[in-house]
Amino acid sequence: MIRAYLPAIVFVVLGIGLGAVFASLNSVLGPKPKHARRATAEPYESGLPSEVKKTMRFGISFYLVAMLFILFDIETIFLFPVAMQLKAFGTFALIEISVFIVLLFVAFIYVWRRGALEWK
Repeated sequence: MIRAYLPAIVFVVLGIGLGAVFASLNSVLGPKPKHARRATAEPYESGLPSEVKKTMRFGISFYLVAMLFILFDIETIFLFPVAMQLKAFGTFALIEISVFIVLLFVAFIYVWRRGALEWK
């Protein structure tokens, strides 16, 4: 059984080994900066210096909106496969997806009424 996987194991070992060798050679033989300037170490966005400092903290509403977006986005992605194969799944799938959409809408209304989508 191991003979069937032997070529794949050899390629993985060679890939990891060569990657480690090249990375270590680059750190030893690669070019070294003469003097690192502070300006080159700062992050840039769109060619302009970033206004966000390392000590800046985002409000909890930012994370809450981001998590809700991910939650509703992932839930709606589950609708696509069923929509593509609705004839194969039949009426039962249509009823289940209808229940799913209703529950998703109820959750959205609940979150909206609780004020989680308000940007403060």
